[in-house]
Parts: sequence; C-alpha cells; structure tokens
Amino acid sequence: MQRQIWHILNGGEVCKHLNADPEKGLSDKEVNRRLDEFGQNTLAVKKGVNPVFLFLGQFKDFMVMVLMVATLISGLLGEIADAITILAIILINAILGFIQEFKAEKSMESLRSLAAPEANVLRNGTGMKIPASQLVPGDIVMIEAGDRIPADIRWLKTSNIRVEESALTGESQPVAKINQPLINEYTPIADRKNMSFMGTVAVNGRGIGIVTATGMDTEMGVIAGMIQEVKEEETPLQRRLEQLGKWLVTVSVAVCIVVVITGILQGETFYKMFLAGVSLAVAAIPEGLPAIVTVALAVGVQRMVKRHAVIRKLPAVETLGCATVICSDKTGTLTQNEMTVRRVYCDNQVVTVSGQGYDPKGDYHGADPFSSDKGPLKELLKCAALCNNAVLTKKGLRVSGLFRANKKDSIWGIDGDPTEGALLVAAAKAGVWRESLERKEQRVAEIPFESERKRMSVIYKGKEGFKAYVKGAPDVILGLCAKELTKKGMVDLTPERRKQILFMNDEMASQALRVLALAVKEVERGDASGEVEKNLVFAGLMGMIDPPRVSAIQAIKVCQAAGIRPVMITGDHKLTAQAVARELGILRGPNQMIITGTELDRMTDEDLNKHVMNISVFARVAPRDKLRIVRAFKKNGQIVAMTGDGVNDAPAVKEADIGVAMGQTGTDVTKEASSMIIVDDNFATIVAAVEEGRGIYDNIRKFIRYLLSCNLGEVLTMFLGTLVGLPLPLLPIQILWVNLVTDGLPAMALGVDGTEPDIMKRSPRSPAESVFARGLGRRIMIRGTMIGIGTLLVFVVGLWYGAGLLTARTMAFSTLVFSQLFHVFDCKSERRGIFEVGIFSNLFLVLAVMLSTAMQLSVIYLPFLQNIFKTAPLHTWQWVLILTVSGGPSVIIGFTRLFRNTLRRKARLA
Repeated sequence: MQRQIWHILNGGEVCKHLNADPEKGLSDKEVNRRLDEFGQNTLAVKKGVNPVFLFLGQFKDFMVMVLMVATLISGLLGEIADAITILAIILINAILGFIQEFKAEKSMESLRSLAAPEANVLRNGTGMKIPASQLVPGDIVMIEAGDRIPADIRWLKTSNIRVEESALTGESQPVAKINQPLINEYTPIADRKNMSFMGTVAVNGRGIGIVTATGMDTEMGVIAGMIQEVKEEETPLQRRLEQLGKWLVTVSVAVCIVVVITGILQGETFYKMFLAGVSLAVAAIPEGLPAIVTVALAVGVQRMVKRHAVIRKLPAVETLGCATVICSDKTGTLTQNEMTVRRVYCDNQVVTVSGQGYDPKGDYHGADPFSSDKGPLKELLKCAALCNNAVLTKKGLRVSGLFRANKKDSIWGIDGDPTEGALLVAAAKAGVWRESLERKEQRVAEIPFESERKRMSVIYKGKEGFKAYVKGAPDVILGLCAKELTKKGMVDLTPERRKQILFMNDEMASQALRVLALAVKEVERGDASGEVEKNLVFAGLMGMIDPPRVSAIQAIKVCQAAGIRPVMITGDHKLTAQAVARELGILRGPNQMIITGTELDRMTDEDLNKHVMNISVFARVAPRDKLRIVRAFKKNGQIVAMTGDGVNDAPAVKEADIGVAMGQTGTDVTKEASSMIIVDDNFATIVAAVEEGRGIYDNIRKFIRYLLSCNLGEVLTMFLGTLVGLPLPLLPIQILWVNLVTDGLPAMALGVDGTEPDIMKRSPRSPAESVFARGLGRRIMIRGTMIGIGTLLVFVVGLWYGAGLLTARTMAFSTLVFSQLFHVFDCKSERRGIFEVGIFSNLFLVLAVMLSTAMQLSVIYLPFLQNIFKTAPLHTWQWVLILTVSGGPSVIIGFTRLFRNTLRRKARLA
C-alpha cells in the first residue's frame, strides 16, 4: 500500500488494508511480527564521522599543503618566527573548519527530538501507554490536546481536534481535523485534513487514529532521509582560492627555478642562488592569504551580528554575497506574521482599516460611521470584541480598558488565536475594548467553534437582557440571518441584499482576505441552546490578511536593483500568495508565474528546470517540493539562498548554497542545517547580509590584488635583474622582510575596509567567474610590472651614480616597500582613485601603513639592524627618487580616475 493514498480511503478501508481491528487494536503477537517487518518507530541515524579523521581532513587542502612546505623551508632558512606564524595560520584554519563540520552533524539529533516519547495505544482490547518507538503500522492510537503525534496517522474519530503543523507544513494556523475521506489522490500534505504526521502537536480536542507509517517511512522520516542525502559543496570562494593556490605555486616555482639557474650561469654561487630562489618562492606565495580571508570573513560576521544576522559557517558570508536567487517563506519573513483586518463591510459600505486606524473618508460614503455608539459599525466591532477568546497584551501583561489603542509607547501582543486577535485589534483601533464592555455585560454561555459548524457563538447578559454574538464563515452565517443592521435600525434581509453581501464576500476573498461574517441577536435566556443561532441579525463582514513588512517591500526593491531574484515559497493558498506577492513587488511582469504544489507534482524535473527561472511564487508546497525548487535553480547555474523555519524547510535549507534559518520561529533542526540565522526573522536582514557578503568579497579581491601585484613586483625585480646580468637587487633576508612588512598589517587592514556606496546597484557576479575577472588580472599584471621595473630602475640609478652596491640595494629595497605601501591605497576601490575613496576612511589601513613605514625606516637607520639587513642610510635626493617612483603611479592613476568619473557623472546628469 502506497503511503500517499491513505487519505482517499474511508476509515474502514484503511483498517482493512492494515489488517487492524479499530475496537480492539493489534495483538501482542502481531505487534512483534510487525516490529520485525517495519522496525522501530525511530529515525535512522547516518553513521557519523570520527572527530579525529574530521580534524585530520582539514589538512588535505592544496593551499594548506603548500603552507606546510613553506613552514619547513622557513625553518631551514632560520626564519623561526615566520615558520611559527605560518604554522599558527594552518592550525587556526583547521580548528575553525573542524568546528564548522562537527556542528553540522547535530541536525539529525535535533530532528529526532521531535519524536514523541510515549503514545496512548489500544492493544488486545485494552488502552495502554507505551514508548512511541514501539508503535507499528496498524496500531490504534488515542490523541488528546497537548499530545505530540507519535507517527503518521489516519484519523478514524475526531472531536473538535486541531493540530499545529507549522513544523512540517509551514501553516501558521492550527488545522481542524476530520475523519471523512478526501477525493483527490494528489492532495498536498498541508490539505490532508484526515491525517496527521509525526512531530506535529494536537492543540485542541481529541481523536482516535490508526498508524499508517512509522520511522523513516513517515513524512518526518522522508525529511530526515533528504537531509542525509544532501551533499556539502564547496563555496565559490573556496573553489576560486583552490584554483588560485595551484596557479600561484606552479608559476612561482617555475620562475624561481629560472632565477636560480640564470644566476648560477652568470657566476653566482649555488648556495647563494638557492637561498635567493627559496626566499623568493616563500615571498611569491602569499601564505598570509588564508589568514586574511579568515579575518575578513570574521569581521563580516561581526558586522552582520550588528544587523541581526548570525553566521554559523564563515564561507556563508561570501556565498551570500554572490546570491542570485533568494527563496523566502512568506509568513513572518516577508509578512508581519500578524493577521490584520484590512476591510470592514457594514450597512452596504466599505471601511478601510490602516495601521493607524479607520479611514471613513476612503470608501465609506455618508455620515461618520463612528458618529453613534449604537451605529451598525460600532455594533459590528462590539461583536468582534465579545465573540472572541483572544487577549491583547502589553509588554507581556494583559491590558485593561484604561489603555488606548493609539498609545505610541505600547508594545502589543496577542495571546490566543491570531484570527481572533486581529478582530480584537480592529475593535481596539476604534476604541471598542472588551475589558470596558465586560464591565457592563458578562459572558454567561459559549458555543465553541467547530469545523463542522464553521461558527462560534457567545451570550452576554447586560442591563437590557441577554444578547448573542456570532461569527463564522460568511455563507453559513448569512444562511442563519433574517435581518440586517443599518443606520435606520434592523431591516429585513432581502434576497437582493444577500446577493450583494455574497458578492462583497467574493470581492474581498479575491484580494486574498480571509473573510468572517458577524451577527447579533437578542435572546430570552442565557443557555446555549440550538435556537440561539437562528434568525440572526447580520452585522457585517471583516476581511483580514497577514500584511507584508514595510521593510520587506523596500528590501525587495533593493534586491531587484542588485540583480537578485526574490522568490516566495509558501504553504499558503495560491490566491493569498499572489496578493501578497503583488503588494511586495515580487510579481511585477506578465512573464512571472505562480504555481502550486499540485501543479509542481505534475512537472518532471526536466520541466521544472526549464521553467523555474520564470516562476516567482510557489504556493501550497510540500517539503520535497522545496528541495526540488532549490535544486532546479542550482541546475540553472544560480547561487541560491533559502530561508526556512520549520522542519519541512531543513532539507532545502541544507541543499541551498546558503541556508538561512529564522531565529525567532525556527526549529533546532533548521538552525543546525543552516549557514546563517536571522535573529529578527526579517527579509530585510537577509538583504543586509547580501550587502555585507558583497563587501567581503570586494575586500578579498582587494587584498588578492594587493598581495599578488606586490609579489609579482618582487619576482620581476629578481628575475629581470638576474636576466640582464645585474648583481642581485635584493638579498634573501630583504625579500623575506618585504614579505613581512607589506604582506602583514596593510593586507590585513584591507580585509576590514568598508563597503562601497554602489555595491547594491551592481549585478551579482557570475558563480563561475575567476578571481581575476573584471580586469583584476590585468591590473595585477600592470601594477606588478610597474613595481618591478620601478624598483630595478632605482637600483640601476644607484649603481650608475656610484652609490655603491650596498646603497643601491637599500634604494631598491625601500622602493619596493614604499611602492607597495602607496599601492595599498589604490586597492581600496576598483572603480575610484585615491582622491575619491578617502584615504582616512579606513583608519586601520592608515595605522598599518604608518607602522610598516616605521619598521622600514628602522632597518635603514638603526645600526644593529643595518648589520642584519645589509642596509645603508640614504640621502635626500635618493629619498626623492624613491618616493617619486613609488608614489608617482598612484597619483597619476588617481587623477585619471577622478577626471574620468567626473565626466561620467556629468554625462548621466545630462
């Protein structure tokens, strides 16, 4: 029997297929047989990775292996401090990687915690409580309010039972359950009202069900399996750095070998050239790159914390920065997660309700609807407030009638059903407070809401006698009404008026509003008899919706300007999703589609891959649908961010390039599967994280540009000097010193640079683009060549004017260092020059350059360091030459960019 069709069978057929007696349950013998066949009702655990092997695996990375070789070489050269530094870098990165991967193994533990520990079951004709792990298909289970559903069950008997399924389906409202069969075999999980699933919770009523699936065969088990199937992939940054590391090592080693061989052929000793070649290799390979990447990502993490985003995995910062699609749940992320009354229909007039209150001048024609305490609108709102069991709270306390609805410093909340809370707030906005009303009237009876009746009634006793207040489905309430409240009093409800009211109901429903009808009636007694709900007086309709967040609307505009596609994935109905998506700006053009989970089920993976780029809203989706959607976007070459809160979202969150969990409503399972947690559950925070992610990648490009152009300059200085037969322009110890002074603090300071103003007006970079894309490789080559030739030129000038080899080397040494310190300010932006970026906008960088300058001057002018580094004091004319050659390119490029950008701005304005 296929598990997905239990919902279309009646209770007797289900029991027959499962060979179970609904009156006696299973026998012990049959239970043991089925336990052997189906196994225990637990979620299977994938064998974890040994922590020792997990840690050792961190050293398999190619760049890490290169750094380990660099550590060995530095030690052999006597550079113990350098060797210790590189070793520390390797260990820190290994520890960070280990912690990240070890935490990821906790997802299944969190998922298993959702299983119920015990279950009430009928066996051998006797009710008993057993461990839920011992349940088998065919067991008859009894469920009451507060119980966690222990397995997937088909309801046989229900008594006003409602189940909270948000962890599985994303539905924010508890679902009323029935025991009748459904018609459609392909009914989505969220709409299978005659079934409940492992891990969900009964919040009201009681019922009896038969177990249809246990363990890994349950819907929760399917999710567990999907989480285990998802494979971890490298981030774009990790892929780029891997390629960069291999390229650098290959080129650097080749050039160093050429330098060594050329020097030996020109008469230099083998030992001296070997030391020079090894020193050049250590300098050419940017061993500080992984550390600077880690620092840049860590700084990004701290910035994101201030913007309400908590990063669980460091690479997620960069990955989010290149996101091209953000798949987001609707409720609470794009919307406020607060049902809000938007429209009120009363006395054949429509009143618009805003965040501040009522707008009678908008659609309401005629007299002020609040001009009379006995007017139809006030009576409608009185009914909304009294036929209600929700409670308004202020800062965690129940409010009294003394508080006013427009009190600006109030922090409001709702205890109870969100729909009833919306009615209560709507009444409070007009000054109708239940607490005030109940000082004059007291509730004496209640007929609770039931899914079969689709209505709720209460009876209050006041000075004028007993009065009933009723609310429910518009078609049901209207069928029970004989009269209508108007400005003129009660009038007969004519067939024509009934048509008008039903038309208005359809009109409001077409705007994705959830519509309730309200009615009143004066009664003779205070008991809840069946006569109370007959011949009612129609009071009006109230339409409500979970409205979009204002910040989300703006964030979506920012997304679209940044070339990022926001996609709504929700468990809500198509009409509701469509209305909210239009208001948010997600659905804008005719080519943007909205499809449901049922339509999605009919599509093959190939069809979905073909059409997914035109779909902006997915409504009524199941867990497997979300995973398919993420995979389809990835098949189209997109970098996907996926938000989620419930257990149903965990597989898709883990599959996405970056999984985003909700901090307030998210389950532990989803948080463990995610890369980032949004503390305030706000879509705008995701967009802020995208901005930070782009800024971090920009910073990584900045210091890659800086490090490689500087290292290229060092290599060219040695290579060209050796090639043309000059003495070694730099000694091995000087090469290592340049590497320390320039590759250290200045490069690190670039990693904490701020974001550029236009960063969210650019299109996302291609996930396949090289680190050297968009002209970066060309800039590195040009500036590296300029640094190398400039340094060699100063060295030749020093020799030409008879300064001596010691002084000429000191001049070349200083030119190389100061060329790099000037160049670091060029690297602050790829579009603007030093006169536009603001030299003092990054104080860390200014301090780093000042410290590096002081260190360089110390090795030139302090006698004991002169002996170590083989330097000599320089004269004024030599410093003028050094600073001109070092800083000239930065000044020229700065003026060129300033002139060009000024012309572009004027052209745009024209």
